[in-house]
Amino acid sequence: MTEAVPLTETHRPTEARTTEARPPEPAVLGQRTRPHRPDPDAAAERVADPAPPPGSLLAGLLRTARPKQWVKNLLVVAAPAAAGQLFTVHALTELALVLALFTACAAAVYLVNDARDAEADRAHPTKRHRPVAAGQVPVPVAYAVGGALAVLAPAAAAWLTAPAVAVLLTAYLAMQLAYCVSLKHVLVVDLVVVTTGFLMRAMAGGLALGIPLSRWFLITTGFGALFMVSAKRYSEAVQQAGTAGATRALLTEYTTGYLRFVWQLAAGVAVLGYCLWALGEGGVPHTSVLPWRQLSVVAFILAVLRYAVFADRGTAGEPEEVVLGDRALALIGLAWLAMYGLAVANW
Repeated sequence: MTEAVPLTETHRPTEARTTEARPPEPAVLGQRTRPHRPDPDAAAERVADPAPPPGSLLAGLLRTARPKQWVKNLLVVAAPAAAGQLFTVHALTELALVLALFTACAAAVYLVNDARDAEADRAHPTKRHRPVAAGQVPVPVAYAVGGALAVLAPAAAAWLTAPAVAVLLTAYLAMQLAYCVSLKHVLVVDLVVVTTGFLMRAMAGGLALGIPLSRWFLITTGFGALFMVSAKRYSEAVQQAGTAGATRALLTEYTTGYLRFVWQLAAGVAVLGYCLWALGEGGVPHTSVLPWRQLSVVAFILAVLRYAVFADRGTAGEPEEVVLGDRALALIGLAWLAMYGLAVANW
């Protein structure tokens, strides 16, 4: 019983030591929390990308113009190729000019779009690297260059090409700028606007050379474009299903079932339109070795079916990336081009 007193006495120094050790704790905690205090300079560095190197403004403008998308403008050769009026000096000169003008119009739309969406793009994991959002291209500069191109391209078309091409380019710019401002937020209308942009490209070459555009050409081209556009939207909706937010706000209003219906319907109408064109002789029998125009139906249907594989998987992104990224689809496309060319040349 007498040993309990020393135990109590030895416990008191321990308490004293514990009490003495407590005061430094706030300093330790302060050292731990100090790196987590908000630093305005550090926050500013995280929001804005590093300052662009000198002379990079031109490179930023070029990137904003989306060079990868310029391949879409090759659709201007579709109508002259179908009419067999492609390989002449006059046709090649006119088509090269129309291609350059359409590229300038598309670049103007991209510049205005990125300048308008700069704030929203900065909060996006990938779009924040776009030159305008990253600060490489100032927003006023993007607006100025985009506006200049939007004025100069139709003016040059009115001076250098057919008046119909200038009207078409003006209508294209008005429609696409309206899409950037509001139409991209309207259900179904957004699909129609993007599809019409492809159709306008295909019409431009025929208008520049005065080639009549057949109803089958317009039906096949229009619904073929709708097939690829809706397949891309469907893929985006599938990939972003269940995520916190969508890259396109409108995707949250579409259902995957509806988008699947649209690309399946568009694919069916495009195939039907092409078959009606290819299988109809128009009263003029072919004199070539083989009926290339009719045989091209097989390659066309195979191409649509192959593209639909990627659409069904939800991996149909940009059309040019799908076509060039799949070897089988690229080979089918080359086979179709060969048969189509032989049919036009009547070999």
